[in-house]
Amino acid sequence: MKKNDFYILAINPGSTSTKVGLFKNEECLFKENIVHKSEELKQFKEIKDQKPLRLKTILDVLKQNNIDLKTIDAISGRGGSLESLKGGTYKINDLMYEHASTMKIVKHPSALGIVLAKELGDLYNKPSFCVNPPDVDEFKIEARITGIPGLYRESRIHALNQKEIAIRYAKQHKVKYEDLNLIICHIGGGISIAAHNHGKMIDCNDIVNGDGPMTPNRSGFIPAKPLVSLAYSGKYSEKELKDLIGKNGGIMAWLNTDDMKKVNEMIQNKNKKAKIIYDAMIYQIAKQIGAMYASLKCNCSAIILTGGIANDEYLVKNLNKYIKKLAKVVLMPGEYELEALAQGTLRVLKNEEKAQTYTGKKVFEGIEEYE
Repeated sequence: MKKNDFYILAINPGSTSTKVGLFKNEECLFKENIVHKSEELKQFKEIKDQKPLRLKTILDVLKQNNIDLKTIDAISGRGGSLESLKGGTYKINDLMYEHASTMKIVKHPSALGIVLAKELGDLYNKPSFCVNPPDVDEFKIEARITGIPGLYRESRIHALNQKEIAIRYAKQHKVKYEDLNLIICHIGGGISIAAHNHGKMIDCNDIVNGDGPMTPNRSGFIPAKPLVSLAYSGKYSEKELKDLIGKNGGIMAWLNTDDMKKVNEMIQNKNKKAKIIYDAMIYQIAKQIGAMYASLKCNCSAIILTGGIANDEYLVKNLNKYIKKLAKVVLMPGEYELEALAQGTLRVLKNEEKAQTYTGKKVFEGIEEYE
């Protein structure tokens, strides 16, 4: 007899929050976003040391909602700090757990999603999964090549929400994701703008390594020679410069805030500098969309705006001025990461999709394999 109902716990650790949700098939029974105070997180020397705090947060939430982990069918955790891999749902194995635990590749709390899901799953004898982690890399070969042999572009993006938005859009229009060409713009603290070509994200800006538009707190693309000069200027340590690129740049560096509501208030109060900086970010987003449009050979069904800042009327209105003639512009604001974790896991539990196996081998090793 086939099981009709599956209960899935989804875990999504972010930079300053832990999101938890319980799903019965497609139905969300509850979800909570627990915000961690900065003082609470500063006590930990490294991000991986936050595991006990995050675990306690999850267990407290489950207890408050009278949820017994013995009654669920699977646990799904957001991932990260993995070698590049194909898109899909992965059953968390020991190698994936090891890579996420050490955070050798990228240090980000999202990797704790894998660690917590597997440890809770093992404790209660439940399978644990990871769905479309940020390390999903489906680039076409042309998108990887740079002008310096041996240096290649990699895909580090909001793969989880990017894929979920694409699947939802396709479902709304009663077509398959694999039959569409889409440009999806996840616009939040980080901004990823990807070209989806028949089910594959063939190109996108690298949100980890400083590529694409500037964001509320990331620098985006910087001309190479001035950046090299800055690195050797003695003004910054390596860590300080990387922080300027990855978390203290962009709007934050210019206006001393990454809160876009405050930036909008500045603009309403006739702050000319704030308007110029915000308009520059919008312009850079439009340029990246144009690049992805070319990547799709100008064949695009829709440009979809998602992420938290897609709720911002100022951004949407002014971005439309640049892109509205390229393709239909669709608003799907916010993010659906907990839902994506649950739905990817559900497809595996229902045998609609086969779980992938993480091997730790990069999707792309270098141009040498083509010689």
